[in-house]
Amino acid sequence: MKKLLSVVLSAAMLSSVMMIASCGGSDAPAETSDTGGMAGREEPLVMATNAQFPPYEYYEGSEIVGIDAEIAAAIADKLGRPLEIEDVEFDSVLAGVQSGKYDMGLAGITVTPDRQQSMDFTDSYATGVQSIIVKDDSPIASPDDLSADGASYQVGVQLSTTGDIYATDDFGADRVQQFQAGADAVAALMADKVDCVIIDNEPAKSFVAANEGLKILDTEYAVEEYAACVAKGDPILEQLNTAIAELKADGTIDSIIAKYIPAE
Repeated sequence: MKKLLSVVLSAAMLSSVMMIASCGGSDAPAETSDTGGMAGREEPLVMATNAQFPPYEYYEGSEIVGIDAEIAAAIADKLGRPLEIEDVEFDSVLAGVQSGKYDMGLAGITVTPDRQQSMDFTDSYATGVQSIIVKDDSPIASPDDLSADGASYQVGVQLSTTGDIYATDDFGADRVQQFQAGADAVAALMADKVDCVIIDNEPAKSFVAANEGLKILDTEYAVEEYAACVAKGDPILEQLNTAIAELKADGTIDSIIAKYIPAE
């Protein structure tokens, strides 16, 4: 069943404690810099996400937290608007943004040429890596093993993600099994229903840590850029890009990412 969570955030709370928290009783948003003339507006900035993607978005109790949640709250602060987060399936994030149901989508979303045909993207705020999870005793040692002549390994992916797109292009749809959540793909790997899972590296670390007998291959499968998506032609894009540029310049985005992904 699709989950729906609306979290209204006080913009001022992020700047003081740098964490997601709900606050339904705020009379007005905090004073902000003049980004796109939006200061003072109380209309929520609605962000769609799929909160199954740690450390970018996940549940901590009943709250959605993570890199994307905090970056979105910082953007909302810049625009002078409270943030509302809706948790839906990943493919519904993209479809909802395209239709104008949501103001923006942040869900570890990679910019691809196909996606750019149907929606617009902000400037990138983070770099992602697609990794391959296998069992400890798997004969798969590198991405090359998946594409070797005669290879028939079954690949698990989360539906509509770039892992899904790349794997289908590289190995064919008959060798790719799609799941609504990355955790479902990993469960299929544990049950020997697939031979590996292709997913972003940060959630891959969480899944491997939580499931004994799994490992991540040393070789990266793909490197990509994450950005927020908006409806095609939506003028909010310029406002978001201005906010992101300011948050990069003052170190806010780097600080949020470092909080969840410490330097090794």
